[in-house]
Amino acid sequence: MKNFFDDNLLLYSKSAVTIYNQIKHLPIVDYHCHLDQYKIQSDAKFDDIGELWLSADHYKWRAMRMCGVEELYITGNASYHDKFVKYAQIFPQLVGNPLYYWTQMELKTVFGINLPLSGETAEQIYAEANAKLKDISVLALLKQFNVEYVVTTDAPCDNLKAHGIYGNTTVAPTFRPDKVLTFDNAEMTLLAQTVGAKLDTLDDFVSALENRLAYFVEHGCKIADHGFATFPSSYASYDDACKLFANRKNLTENQKQSLFGYLLVQLAKLYKKCNVLMQLHFGVTRNVNPQKFDQCGADSGFDVMASPSKIEDVILFFQQLSDEQRPQTVLYTLNDVNLKSLACVTGAFKNVKLGPAWWFNDTVQGIGYNLQTIAEYSCLSTNFGMLTDSRSFSSYVRFDFFRRILANYLGDLVEKGEYHLKSAITVAQNVAYYNIKNTLGV
Repeated sequence: MKNFFDDNLLLYSKSAVTIYNQIKHLPIVDYHCHLDQYKIQSDAKFDDIGELWLSADHYKWRAMRMCGVEELYITGNASYHDKFVKYAQIFPQLVGNPLYYWTQMELKTVFGINLPLSGETAEQIYAEANAKLKDISVLALLKQFNVEYVVTTDAPCDNLKAHGIYGNTTVAPTFRPDKVLTFDNAEMTLLAQTVGAKLDTLDDFVSALENRLAYFVEHGCKIADHGFATFPSSYASYDDACKLFANRKNLTENQKQSLFGYLLVQLAKLYKKCNVLMQLHFGVTRNVNPQKFDQCGADSGFDVMASPSKIEDVILFFQQLSDEQRPQTVLYTLNDVNLKSLACVTGAFKNVKLGPAWWFNDTVQGIGYNLQTIAEYSCLSTNFGMLTDSRSFSSYVRFDFFRRILANYLGDLVEKGEYHLKSAITVAQNVAYYNIKNTLGV
């Protein structure tokens, strides 16, 4: 029996340990997250581990709800002490959940605490962690985890003034135009004010987006991102898109999707022109509980997996772009039922890759399945590896979590005599760090 959360956690062979030791200290390039750049700029501190863990982490909120904790102790106005204790009390129930791994890894890595968290240990861990938090700031955490590059998620009209270099970490923006592509009145008004032009026509609108993308690129942007439930099943022509845009407040669902498809293709062409990598997140249905959405708002733990996108629709999107027009593209599906089909698509179109296991799939088995599928149906050695997708500055243990699973997967092949150790180390190093670093020119 192995010791509780020892140094060889998730590593089950000598080869896995050897591979892991060659990647565990590599810097981190976090190419998709939801961290607050203003907290990085101000080098914010946290007075309470409850605040660090529970102020914005919908993973933990969801787990607490499933275990019967009242909303008062989740998003309510209970003290962070009481919220932490409630989380500690339900924590032993999270066997097998990635939260169990991440929480214990954060306790060990950030605070030097290797006690199993529970209702019995809650007060001791709370006191010890808070005592150590007095000497821990955001920049100290980024330095501890050797975070070289952080890419935040930003709306087109954000001013980006907080992005820059802080200590050894570069903080860059991501161009994410999701809200403005729904033609939300407030977003459209803000976009028009920001670019100083009317948005009367489709050409005006696309020109405004191009204007803001150029601004982002000037401020270090190397990545764009889009999130949607499913790929469009049709794409408007330019003439039809002009008419649809003019009537955008009165469109059917099919017309909305057709116009969205047109705009997504135009933006993809702009990303290629600007050498910006395009991320596509899909397979998610958001805010499915109206009562809780009204009470807690968005990003509170009420998003779920959607049906998988039809692979024919994914193919149709890529058919809208020639190889010369297509930017580097990373696909993330929340519903991985058709992961093998998506992996096959990466071999049919230039510059297309699968992303890491995303969100609900960030589990031991989910990451393992993602790696194995990419290896067997695509090409693991060119993959971009892990990201945090997180709002918590202590969540960089997720990179260590991923690197351990990656090392174990490759180590298993080495142990069985199916792969050479030296090659496995090279693949692990590239996936863990060098592929995304070199692609972004970090």
